[in-house]
Amino acid sequence: VGFGLGPLAVPLLVLIDPVFVPGPLLLAAVLLTFMTFFRERSDVDFSGFKWAVTGRVIGTVLGATLLALMPAEYLSLIFAIMVIFAVLIFASGVRLKAFSWSILGAGTLSGFMGTVAAIGGAPMALIYQDEKGPRLRSTLASIFMVGTVLGISSLIVIGKFGLHELVLAVLIIPGILLGFWISTHTKKYLDRGYIRVTVLTVSGLSAVVLLIKYFSA
Repeated sequence: VGFGLGPLAVPLLVLIDPVFVPGPLLLAAVLLTFMTFFRERSDVDFSGFKWAVTGRVIGTVLGATLLALMPAEYLSLIFAIMVIFAVLIFASGVRLKAFSWSILGAGTLSGFMGTVAAIGGAPMALIYQDEKGPRLRSTLASIFMVGTVLGISSLIVIGKFGLHELVLAVLIIPGILLGFWISTHTKKYLDRGYIRVTVLTVSGLSAVVLLIKYFSA
């Protein structure tokens, strides 16, 4: 569907171990976005790409600043809030046209959310949600491919990505490859709204679990 890795994986990975987010998941996402882009590159909306990437740069700087200043014990709460926010955005039913200003704004929010919690998909998906599957997937992949690299670079600068995060990312990659292989054979059958509902449901429940765990600790 071009969107869902972050909101689905972030809460579950944080429940396993918060060290998987955001750096390791962002690096694994680079591989996924590249493969998706290469598979459906002929359908990319390059006219909106430049505005989205500009926004990603702005949002990445803001997100990295927040991560550098925020105590680590609050990150799980931030992750949960970001996931819930992403779910609400995508489930809201709001329709935004893909104008330069709306793409720039969505790109900025996407960069911020992607850097802080590795879940930058929802704002961009909201802009392109009425596009056909191949165009949505390829366009978001092209934007996220650049955006995730920017996010990882910012984490390196603030000292939150190193060899340990690289090793953790390698642990995630087999699942990325398996999921991509499955999607290649099933996307034409599943691109009918069913995955969207499932991702939103699981993401929302996982975020609630994170909130309960945080406040009961």
